[in-house]
Amino acid sequence: MQSLKLVVITILLVGATSAVTAQRTVKVYPRHGTVVTTLYQPRLVVHKGVNFHFSNGVWYKARGRKYVVCAAPVGIKLRKLPVGNKVVVYSGKKYYTHNGVYYKKKGRNYIVVNV
Repeated sequence: MQSLKLVVITILLVGATSAVTAQRTVKVYPRHGTVVTTLYQPRLVVHKGVNFHFSNGVWYKARGRKYVVCAAPVGIKLRKLPVGNKVVVYSGKKYYTHNGVYYKKKGRNYIVVNV
C-alpha cells in the first residue's frame, strides 16, 4: 500500500510539473512595412479603388510580385472576421478586435473603425 501511494504521488508531481512548464504558443504578427513574397489563402478586398489582401488577420498591399504589410484601411468591409477575434464593449457599443484592428458589425459585414 505504501508503494502504491508513493507511485501515485510521484505521478501527480510529474503531471503537475509538466503542466507548469508547458509552453504557450504566441502568434507574432509582422510589422507595417514588412515585405513578404507569398500569402496563405489571401482574400482580395477592394476599397476606394485600391486592392488590399487580407491573410491570417494581417492586411497587405501588393507591390509588384510581393506584398507589403499595411494598416487596415478604415471603412473597409469584410464578410468574415479573422479567427481568434475578441468581442469588446467600448462606450456601450460592441466591437470585434483582432491584431489591434477594431471591427463593427453592420448588417452582414464587418467594417474597420477607429475606436
